[in-house]
Amino acid sequence: MSEAITIARPYAQAAFDEAQKSNALKAWSELLIELAELVNQAEVRAVINNPKVSKTQVFGLMEAFMGATANAQQRNFVHILADNQRLPVLPEIAAIFEALKAEAEKTVAVVVDSAFELSAAQQEKIVGSLKKRMGREVKLTCNVKKDLLGGVVIRAGDKVIDGSARTRLGEMAVALA
Repeated sequence: MSEAITIARPYAQAAFDEAQKSNALKAWSELLIELAELVNQAEVRAVINNPKVSKTQVFGLMEAFMGATANAQQRNFVHILADNQRLPVLPEIAAIFEALKAEAEKTVAVVVDSAFELSAAQQEKIVGSLKKRMGREVKLTCNVKKDLLGGVVIRAGDKVIDGSARTRLGEMAVALA
C-alpha cells in the first residue's frame, strides 16, 4: 500500500499541476475517479496486469473507455501511465489528486453518521460549526446508521468527533466496571 502511494504521488502531482494550469480541476478529478473505478474491476485489472497484453492494447482499452470526453493532456497522461505500467495505481493517484484539489479549493469532505435523518437546519448548524472550526468550505455527506442509537459521528479527513449514544454507553460501562 505505501509503495503504491509512493509511486502514485508524482503522477498525481503532475496531473494536478496540469489541471490547475488549464483550469480544469473538476474534469481531471472526474476522469481520474472514473479510471480508478475502472482499474478496480477484476476483469480490467486482469487485462492490464497480463504480460501477454501489449502496452498499446492496454492504452487502447483505456482510450476506448475515455471516449471523446478526454482532452489531449489527459490522453497523454493515461498513455504515460500505460507505458510505465502504472495503471494499477490509478486509485491512489485519484485519492492523492482529490486531496490536492481539496487543499487548493480550501474544502473538506465531511461524513456525518447519525441514528436518525438530520434536518436541513441541523445540517446547516454542523456545516457552520465545522467551517468556523476548520476554516474551510465543508462538503457534507449524511448517512443514517440506526446502530448508533442516538447522536452523531463526524469524520473530516483523519479527525473523528464521536458523539454517539453507543460510544457514551460504552464509556459508562467501562467507568462502572
